[in-house]
Amino acid sequence: MRILKNGLFTFAALVVFTGIIYPLIVTLIAQSFFPFQANGSIIKINHQIIGSELIGQNFSNNKYLWPRPSATSDYPYNALMSGASNLGPTNIKLYMNMLDYENKLNASKISNVPIDLVTSSASGLDPEISIAAAYYQIQRIAMARDVSPTIVKQIIDANAKYPQFKFLGEPRVNVLLVNLALDSLNYSK
Repeated sequence: MRILKNGLFTFAALVVFTGIIYPLIVTLIAQSFFPFQANGSIIKINHQIIGSELIGQNFSNNKYLWPRPSATSDYPYNALMSGASNLGPTNIKLYMNMLDYENKLNASKISNVPIDLVTSSASGLDPEISIAAAYYQIQRIAMARDVSPTIVKQIIDANAKYPQFKFLGEPRVNVLLVNLALDSLNYSK
């Protein structure tokens, strides 16, 4: 009986600590020191939610930087259905999806499509693309917005993120942040 009491006490103590106390402490620290990140890195303009820095969105207009393809079900970039497609490299559906994206991108007649523009990320919601993938789209965006390609490149470079400590991660840009910067460029004309 004593072993049962000790076991139940330990179980209750762990439930209280790991289920109540620890989450409260972590939430308090996060809300105190990192409120933007703790609340989902939500971007608002004029008190209207535009999106999150952490979740990709579907941009298909030529005047915008296009993200990686989404692998979420029901509709693209569905944050409730995050997950990989689980299509292997020999799967015909994966191959056809890649061809569709590549044909869409090759409408600009530029070869060597960066791989992240034709393959989805593991979550299907990646908000970032490689700098090479962003540079690949400069001509299309510049033509659609009737601006110099140099201006588009400067906006991409201004929003570039580089590897932490020079070796953790890849050079990349957040698609939503670049697109917002591109839109602000048009408002300033």
